This record gives sequence, structure tokens and C-alpha cells, in this order.
Amino acid sequence: MLAQGAVTASDNYLRLEQVLDSAQQHFPKIMAALADRRAAEGDVTAALGAFDLVFDAEGFDRVDGFYDGQAIKGGAKQPLRPLGATVFSEYKLSNGEFPIYEDINYTNTGGTLAAGVLFSLLRDRDIDQRRFNEVDTRLALENADLDVLMVRIGVQQRAMVAYWQWVVAGARLRVYENLLRIALQREEGLKEQVARGARATIFLTENEQNILRRRSLVTSTRRTFEAAANKLAFYYRDDSSRLQIPTATQLPPTDLIAEYAEVDGGRSLEVLPEALSRRPEMLMLNNAIARADNTVALRENDLQARLDLRFEVNTPIGEIAEGGPSRDATDTVIGFSFEVPLERRVARGKLARSRAKRDALYYKQLQQQDQIEVEIRNIFTALDYADQLAALAKQEVELADLMTSAEQQRFKEGASDFFLVNVREETAANARVQYLVATLDTLIAQANFDAATLNLDALGLVDATP
Repeated sequence: MLAQGAVTASDNYLRLEQVLDSAQQHFPKIMAALADRRAAEGDVTAALGAFDLVFDAEGFDRVDGFYDGQAIKGGAKQPLRPLGATVFSEYKLSNGEFPIYEDINYTNTGGTLAAGVLFSLLRDRDIDQRRFNEVDTRLALENADLDVLMVRIGVQQRAMVAYWQWVVAGARLRVYENLLRIALQREEGLKEQVARGARATIFLTENEQNILRRRSLVTSTRRTFEAAANKLAFYYRDDSSRLQIPTATQLPPTDLIAEYAEVDGGRSLEVLPEALSRRPEMLMLNNAIARADNTVALRENDLQARLDLRFEVNTPIGEIAEGGPSRDATDTVIGFSFEVPLERRVARGKLARSRAKRDALYYKQLQQQDQIEVEIRNIFTALDYADQLAALAKQEVELADLMTSAEQQRFKEGASDFFLVNVREETAANARVQYLVATLDTLIAQANFDAATLNLDALGLVDATP
């Protein structure tokens, strides 16, 4: 009888697609990356707040004293992006009399309405801190999106590897369990033959020795299989993100391994140029350079002299009041302010630092591009040779099976001995295990290549685009 807990394939086996779907929906690192993205989205919203429409109001009433003046005013201002402009409007209304040092508060009976615009001609014309923050946070959000994609790709690649390691570990366990099954079945026949004197007792002893050796192989392989199941559970989670440890009953048929390993999937180095342009690391460096350009522009802006122009129109409403006729005319005012820093060492130092950091990013970009190209070429080489080794291992399995069948037939006919039969059986089993290991290498290389070249369909990330 075979050892309890033998591994068999189930029709309702755990599929790779289930693992990939579970990983991308419930893996904690992906959830953390998505949370970081939401934080970056909040930073964009906060940066846009610098351009919010702002309303303010104030007023006062003299409750005692010689003067009885009352005044109230309210206004709104809206920062704009072009020319660092700000448009504003204000309404004020007064009643009573004010001391001469407060006569600016006088209005007609219906108040005074003012509107105007302030814009920059030199410093802050093309960029200022508000516009810098807006661009910088948008680029940071793009980086957060790319980071989410990079995390997803890494998780899916590792989930694929963990799945195939579990499947192959289960297939290896089947091989050794089958080898043990043969020895156990042979034991019954040998006992009968020894009992009627057709075989020497030593044959039964030798078979018992084989059974013990094969039991050890099964036990050792089962330990490896259970460890692989625990590793797979790290990626295979339920809706609450809890680990789901797959069981032996969820193993797919062994033939599935070869089917996946033999699928070409159009993997070739022709995708290298496109992969280089789409890799998240390259796109993140592009964004980093764009952010550095933005910083350089801000530092160059700091070196500029400030020349601001202000245009304002004040229109009285209603009849002449305590302020007299001087308040009853529409005023159009154009003004300017000019400021130039004479020593600008702080600004120059910050500009030099920003330019140097940008130059460093260009060199990092070149290194990253070369590094990715070497990585993809090495993975493709590993995939190519893994395919070749798997094909050779498959031929070895076929030959070993032929030799085993022939030796078993000769043994039945009395033309072979027990030692040779055991050697042939174990050689065939080892060849089958080596073939499984070779196909696992192919599957791992495929997963690595798909991750390196952004084959999102193969990774189960159809909706994710860089």
C-alpha cells in the first residue's frame, strides 16, 4: 500500500490565473503602493489650492469718541498661472465721519467697487513657487503610478515563480511516490515467490532496502513541497488578504508544466527597444529629470529682478456722502514695483546645486538603460538555454523509460536481475525529476523575461499600462 497522503491531480486544480488575480488584488505591498499613490494625489490637490479663489472681509464701528465712522469691505482674489497674475475685486461701504488719517475709508452712499490685476514682468513671470509645486506634484503623481506598476510587476513575477515551484515540487513528489508504489507492489509478488522457493530471501531483503530508500525520497520531497506551498500562500490570499495555503489536492496535472514551458509567447530580443522605452525605471528617471528641470527654472527665476505691474479701476456707487465730491469719480490707477537683489550668492548656490543634480540624473539614466539592456539579454540567454536543456532532458526521459520497460520485461522472463531493474527504475525517475527541474528553469526564465519586457498580459496585468 502506498504511503498515506499520496499526491494526485484534481480537475478543480489551482490555476496560475487565480494566483495572479489574488496577488494583484490583495497583496499588501501593492495595497501600500496604492495608498502612497493616493497620498501623491492629495499633494496635487493641495498644490492646486494655491490657485483657489479667496474671499476676505473686514469692518469696524466706532462705538464711542468724537468720530462716528463705520466701514466695511470685502473682496475676492484669484491667482492665475499666466504671468504669475492675480485678479482681484473689492467692495467697500462707509457711513459717518472719519479722522483725516482714515479718510481712505470714505465712500459714496452706495459704496465703492474696485477691480484690478497684478502681474509680473520679470521674476515670477514664467514660474513661481505655486506653479513649481503644481508641476512637481503632478510629476510625483506620475512617479507614484509608475511605482505602483513596478510593484505589481515584481509581485506578479514572484507569484508566477512561486506557483511553478509549487507545481513542480508536487510533480516531483508524484514521481517519487510512483517509484515507491512500484517497490511496494513488487514486495507482494516477491513474498509469494520466496514462499514457494522461486526466489531467494535476499531479493526480498534488497527490495525492503529499496522501499526504505524510496520512502526517504518521498519524505524529503514532501518537505520541499510543503515549503513551496507556504511560499505560494504568501501571494495566494483571500478577500481579507489572509494567506491561503494550497493543498496537494489542488495540484494541476503534470502535463500542464510542459504545456506552459513549450509555449513560445513571441519572446525575442526584438522587444528590447520598446521595453527600454516602457520600463518604469526609465520613465521614473525621465520624470526625475523633468522635476530637476523644473527646479532649475525656479532657481533661475530667483536670480531675476522683480518688476510687478498693477492695474486697478475704482468706481463709486450712489450719491456723494461725507467724503465729499472727491470720492465721486472713477479712478484708473496703473502702478509698478521694482526690486533687484544686489548680492545673489544664495540664489547662485542653489542654482548650481540644482544643475549638478540634474546632470547626475542624466548619467544615471544612461547607466540604467545599459543595465536594463544587459538584464534583458541575460534573461533571454537563460531562457534560450533553459529551453535547450529541457528538450535534452525530455529525450533522456524517453530513453530512460524505454530502458526501464525493457529491463522489467527481461526481469519477468528471468533474463535480468533485481539490481538492474532497480537501477533502471531509479534512473528513469531521476531523469523525470531532472526534466521537471529543467522545465521549471524555463518557466522561471519566462516569468523573468515577461517582467523585464513588460509583457503585462502574461503577468495578468491587462489593465495596467506604463
